[in-house]
Amino acid sequence: MSGKINVLLVDDHAVVRTGYKTYLLLSDRIGEVFEADRGETAAQLYAKCLPDIVVMDLSMPGLGGLESIRRLLSRHADCKVLVFSIYSELVYVTRAIKAGARGYITKGSAPETLVMAVCTIADGGTYVEPELAQQLAITSAVELDETARIKSLSPREFDIFCLLATGATTREASKSLCLSYKTVCNHTTSIKDKLGVKTMSELALMASRHGITQAVGS
Repeated sequence: MSGKINVLLVDDHAVVRTGYKTYLLLSDRIGEVFEADRGETAAQLYAKCLPDIVVMDLSMPGLGGLESIRRLLSRHADCKVLVFSIYSELVYVTRAIKAGARGYITKGSAPETLVMAVCTIADGGTYVEPELAQQLAITSAVELDETARIKSLSPREFDIFCLLATGATTREASKSLCLSYKTVCNHTTSIKDKLGVKTMSELALMASRHGITQAVGS
């Protein structure tokens, strides 16, 4: 984008906001930096100031970061959010991106990374801290491979897989599906081979990663 980038900095710690605001304003690309201490305030300020990008912490009182992202995007579809958090675990990164964030960096990253991420996202791109992006790519590749393996199951095998994933025993699955115990045992062996798992705990973990356990239990 041309012109200055106006930023809404959302963090419940005033000292933290002051530090990052000061650093952001060192860049000649940054215009105004507005501040909010929680998601509710951020939503009000965004509607009033219409900043080019929101830099959002995840751990805050009230709405919290993830719900704040969802609420902002539900009201302003073109809102651009960069998550700036202490959390480096992939579960937070994936949840933030699924909530609608355009980028994710940690507070342990180099200070210049914040400015780089803000500018990249304001210009229409996305930015995930390199180490996190690499981990995400590896995880995504594994999940795609697992998805393909799950899709290779026959309809009957998938039914059995779902039951086993929820903790049903082989005998309980046979009774539920009106199949012989031997038939279910044979299918179970085939399922494990196709999925590349050796134990029921590995099978259940794969199902959980793909939301199958929740779907069956709902």
